[in-house]
Amino acid sequence: MHIALLIDCENASADSIHSVVSELLSRGIVNIRRAYGNWKLLPSWESKLRSYAIQPIQQFAYTPGKNAADMSMTVDAMELLFTEKVDVFALMTSDSDFTPLAMKLQAKGKHVIGFGRSTTPESFRMACTAFIFTDTSTAALQESGTTSVLQVAEPGAQRTRNELRGDTQLMNALRAAVDATAGEDGWAPMPSIGQHITQNAKLYSKSYGYARWPVLIRATEYFDEGSRGEGHAHFRRKPPPSAG
Repeated sequence: MHIALLIDCENASADSIHSVVSELLSRGIVNIRRAYGNWKLLPSWESKLRSYAIQPIQQFAYTPGKNAADMSMTVDAMELLFTEKVDVFALMTSDSDFTPLAMKLQAKGKHVIGFGRSTTPESFRMACTAFIFTDTSTAALQESGTTSVLQVAEPGAQRTRNELRGDTQLMNALRAAVDATAGEDGWAPMPSIGQHITQNAKLYSKSYGYARWPVLIRATEYFDEGSRGEGHAHFRRKPPPSAG
């Protein structure tokens, strides 16, 4: 998978770049890395750009109050869309002005992963295939599709059984995914469950401290698990306890 990372340095923290690059490298090859801004005003980014082989794109503010870096980043994204092999666009910004760009890229069949602060406007988060918070000040999470939002999980941030069960949005998404993908016997294959969550809930297992969805689902102790002889896990809702 070929990934283009485009960074709006005027609306992103340099301290988050390690987590962002690490997350993207777990998904594919980050063969395009560009950062946009006026470097006279962004000294914290200089060493980070060198360390992570990110190409700096200098952009002066030609008119006070107008963000020329946003326009430059948008133009480059559209050029890459039509001239380079890019499967995923990673947009590192907390600026809602990039909402139309994310929507256009998705409309052209590309995945869009947003990276930004927990204060990022919902309009941009929802326009992305997945959104990952780059701070840890929030407990909200998500990958690919509802008002939940992903954050990059810190080591040791794994949620307990009760915490998982107490998250209404998460549990509703898990129940909906299992119900929607279950066969006549009530068992739902894990690949289908994961795909349903990605397409409909915008939740991300790492946001809860779990590397993979099957591990998180087991941790809820809410579902039965079986192999069904297909090489991957299947889950179903536990039957209600018998009366008496």
